[in-house]
Amino acid sequence: MTTERSDDFDPFMTAVLSNRIEGIIREMTNTLLRAARSGVINSARDFSCSICTGDNRLLFSAEGLPIHIFGSHLQTRAMTDFNPDMAEGDCYLHNDPYSGNTHAADHTYLVPVFVGGEHLFTAVAKAHQADIGNALPTTYMAGAKDQYEEGALIFPAVRIQRDYKMVDDVVRMCRSRIRVPGQWYGDFLAGIGAARIAERRLKELCEKYGAETIKAFVGHWFAYSEQRMVNAIRKLPAVTLRNTGRHDPFGDLLPDGIPLNVELRIDPETAYIDVDLTDNVDNVDCGFNESEACTSSSVVAGVFNSLDRSVPRNAGSFRRIRLHLRDGSVCGRPKFPHSCSVATTNVADRLVNMVQSAFAQISDGYGLAEGGMGLGAGCAVISGDDPRAGGEPFINQLFLSNSGGPGGPSADGWVTYGLPVAAGLMLRDSVEIDELKHPMQVRYLRIMSGTGGAGRHRGAPAMEMAYGPTADSMEVLWPCDGTVYPPRGVRGGLDGLPCRHWKVSANGNEEELPSVGAITLRPGEAVRGNQAGGGGYGSPLERDPERVLRDVLEGYETAERARDVYGVALRQDDGYDALSIDAEATAALRRQLADAVPA
Repeated sequence: MTTERSDDFDPFMTAVLSNRIEGIIREMTNTLLRAARSGVINSARDFSCSICTGDNRLLFSAEGLPIHIFGSHLQTRAMTDFNPDMAEGDCYLHNDPYSGNTHAADHTYLVPVFVGGEHLFTAVAKAHQADIGNALPTTYMAGAKDQYEEGALIFPAVRIQRDYKMVDDVVRMCRSRIRVPGQWYGDFLAGIGAARIAERRLKELCEKYGAETIKAFVGHWFAYSEQRMVNAIRKLPAVTLRNTGRHDPFGDLLPDGIPLNVELRIDPETAYIDVDLTDNVDNVDCGFNESEACTSSSVVAGVFNSLDRSVPRNAGSFRRIRLHLRDGSVCGRPKFPHSCSVATTNVADRLVNMVQSAFAQISDGYGLAEGGMGLGAGCAVISGDDPRAGGEPFINQLFLSNSGGPGGPSADGWVTYGLPVAAGLMLRDSVEIDELKHPMQVRYLRIMSGTGGAGRHRGAPAMEMAYGPTADSMEVLWPCDGTVYPPRGVRGGLDGLPCRHWKVSANGNEEELPSVGAITLRPGEAVRGNQAGGGGYGSPLERDPERVLRDVLEGYETAERARDVYGVALRQDDGYDALSIDAEATAALRRQLADAVPA
């Protein structure tokens, strides 16, 4: 199915079929969400579904996480390359970061869809696992020198079903290695079920409209998407943009962190954007290396964040972004066996931020600030034994708290942003469900006033939480970034609050913890910390004073920052919490603050 067709374009049929296929992906999503057992899937929604063509092009992704789905075609290509005897009824498990997957923790279920004996589509369901058998009880092995130290079972597009029947060998391998095998097996069946739902619905779609009509639609859809991308790029100026970033230091392994560089060349005449990442350091001896899927997905996400939001995200529009990567680079194509355990966040988040904030260099109205990052203690992997279940082991990836979203040219950052690589599409855990499923208690979860980067449009504030075990000990591991180098503001906007973490003893004493944490909590102890706030866009002195007042009243900002950062003078009126703006004092205060800014 390689022929592109732009003749006889039927916009009505294209609209009907595009919505039908998106509906199929939403049904996949609902199946996986409701059938999975682990909290990381059925509470946090750390999974994504997509559909690729039989010749390995991303067709649709609906509400999938950018880091998961923009590289789906790399995995389907591995499936077709590794399995020349592929047949109807097959299903494949893929989690190999060296042949198209994101990182080992993302188990991907691939079902080739045959219509009339022809491989027309591949259904893709990817889900982050609570446990994959790593050497430590976490799916993020920040300190692992290589894949061997990670310890995960790796499946490079391995067949797990043949003629719709399970290959029990693979199931036994996973059950013998994964810490909570029953929970994993439930997630395993849910992933397969989601992909099989798509197979059934795609066959029904082809039966209703005819395979030739569907093939024609695919060509039209890619041509339409590419033309939309061409139109979006031609609205940009011809410019070369360069940006830098830096991952936090990590002990003796990375005493200076990881320096990062990106160059974007925008050519509106030919309607191409070239993204060059070749000027970056080699693979590092820990888990922060990017897989090719994560590198490309992060860069593409940063580009799309800065363009017309209605441009479809698929292989057609992707043709207009040319990536320049280097083999053996920390953000290129990894050299085996360097670990990519943390590839879906950390450096990936930095890449999204660097690309979208580079667009802000063009002029006011372009790009975004940097979004809050940091997979901290609020997003840790917890594990232990549950006395409520007779001492049975438990393990889960939490997503209790969010980082703050970036300010943009026309809006403030989202409070529910999460991480740059997820773009607000994940869910925050239900506190009640986490406490029901695991022997833990959340002491508090709250927004921290005045922690988003100030700006004409401010970044969203950070979230703070604290939790600990209710009985017996609990292991808590996380691989945070953003404690030393917080999310940056652009065009005069200020930086967001950096991440921080503490261990709280039973008597209330606190010990500050490093960005990458691995601690044991005993009853009465807790971990507390905050994610990062988003960066601001534009000068804080340009923010509408009425919006500053509303931020103070709603708790997003403090009265002190309103005065000292935004230059807004507030006065107390009669009544409870009654504030108003002193316009004359505000004008004078803003002139004073503006004069104090270096030229």
